[in-house]
Amino acid sequence: MLALLLAFMVFNAVRKDRREYRDFKRLRSTKRRQKMFRKWVRQSFLNFGGAAVVVLLLTWQYVPLFLDAVNEWGFVADARRAFAESGWLGPAIVAAFVVLLAGGAVLGIVLARSETEVPAIGDVQALLPRNRAELKYGAALAINAGVVEELLFRLALPVLIFAVTGSTIAAVVASILIFGMLHVYQGAAGIIGAVIMGAAFMTIYLATGSIVVAIVVHALFDLRSLVLIPVVVFKVHKELGSGAPRRTATKVDVPPLVA
Repeated sequence: MLALLLAFMVFNAVRKDRREYRDFKRLRSTKRRQKMFRKWVRQSFLNFGGAAVVVLLLTWQYVPLFLDAVNEWGFVADARRAFAESGWLGPAIVAAFVVLLAGGAVLGIVLARSETEVPAIGDVQALLPRNRAELKYGAALAINAGVVEELLFRLALPVLIFAVTGSTIAAVVASILIFGMLHVYQGAAGIIGAVIMGAAFMTIYLATGSIVVAIVVHALFDLRSLVLIPVVVFKVHKELGSGAPRRTATKVDVPPLVA
């Protein structure tokens, strides 16, 4: 099962995703871009979400074993113990952290309104919604990625690798690296950025013991890139989107990272 899953993901990343993204960058019609956005949301939901469900159903008995093994790591045990013993304070701290993270991102974007570029990593400029008609697809991509990618790469895949290898370190490290390599279509910088973000999401999941927290943080991060930046910096919500938009996207020399 692990070999089949890896083969499927490698084929999609190396052959299909790179080719489709290359073709997507040439599109100028909003309707054609929307069609591709719908395809990507649907495929991601079915492929990643479906794979996560199948893997979890077949390896569910390994989930508590994996979590118990990870809990033997010092920082994880301390974090989870503190979280469990804090009562309402633990969730409140996590919520405050998420709010501060989101607030900092919003503030940075607002301050960047007058700038000519938005600092970021990876070749994802083409993914940015260009007008009002594309904004809802940016939101759909962000929320879908937060849910299905966290379920697969932070929960299901590490458990599957752990079931095969018996090593928590191999499970955690390999799942982070695989997550990064699937962003090959964004170039080397995109892979590195995705590895860093994957490690951050994995740390959040292991420290809190809640995949829901990781899902929320991941979705918020992608919403920042695919909705907030286009709206606040480039005012794309003012573009109706009947055809090719004004060239506001030329303000972006380095596009925002999409995890």
